[in-house]
Amino acid sequence: MAEDFPAKMSRKTVAELREYVEQRYQYREEAVLAALTELERRGLPEPNAEALAAELRVGQQQTERREAEVRAEAAEQAQARRVARGEAPPVLAAPTGPALYSPGTIALFSILPMSTMLGGGVLLGMNLVRLRRFRALVMLVVFVLVYLVLMTNLAVLVVSQGVSPILAYFLFNVPAILVYVRWFWPRYVGTEPFRSRSMLPPIIVCFLLSLALQYAMPYLQKQQPPEVQQQMKELEGMFKQQ
Repeated sequence: MAEDFPAKMSRKTVAELREYVEQRYQYREEAVLAALTELERRGLPEPNAEALAAELRVGQQQTERREAEVRAEAAEQAQARRVARGEAPPVLAAPTGPALYSPGTIALFSILPMSTMLGGGVLLGMNLVRLRRFRALVMLVVFVLVYLVLMTNLAVLVVSQGVSPILAYFLFNVPAILVYVRWFWPRYVGTEPFRSRSMLPPIIVCFLLSLALQYAMPYLQKQQPPEVQQQMKELEGMFKQQ
């Protein structure tokens, strides 16, 4: 319980009050402030009372801050002892840092049929934008474009040679996942603490885009030149034979 310094000072003599002021470094700031106030109330104010009061208030704030730190440290130590004795569960620290998509989420979206490595690249790119790693973002975009050109041709080639489309699908996406989580992440995200973002919104977006593309594909095929339509039919038949 906090001590009632104004009531205490009201019972002091003038000499005792002046002793509080003159020997102020031996007493708490609240006590000296109460002594100054009591002297002023009795019509015997200190000549430099305002300057002294300002100095004492600054010291009071510093004292209160130190005492609060000591109390917090004591509470942490007491909690640690209770946890060590099994009397209380450990308190987990709240996650800090920017909200990012985790490497696991990026890998998952890179392997899902409705998103492929493009989906993982988009999530990684969103992380880089949030971290303001714009140079890394440019490198990521260049990598994805080059990768798409090279690996699409390679996937078509291996399927035409009789390789299972499922195996070709993994061959298309897994190298990109490794680049995302083993090269881009360590270099441009690193070990910086972060809060994991929910994967639900990207899943919903991918599902809606996949559904829209499924309905739009027949129309898009009809808009292609006859030779392109024939190639697409041959490729579709090749996948059905596997």
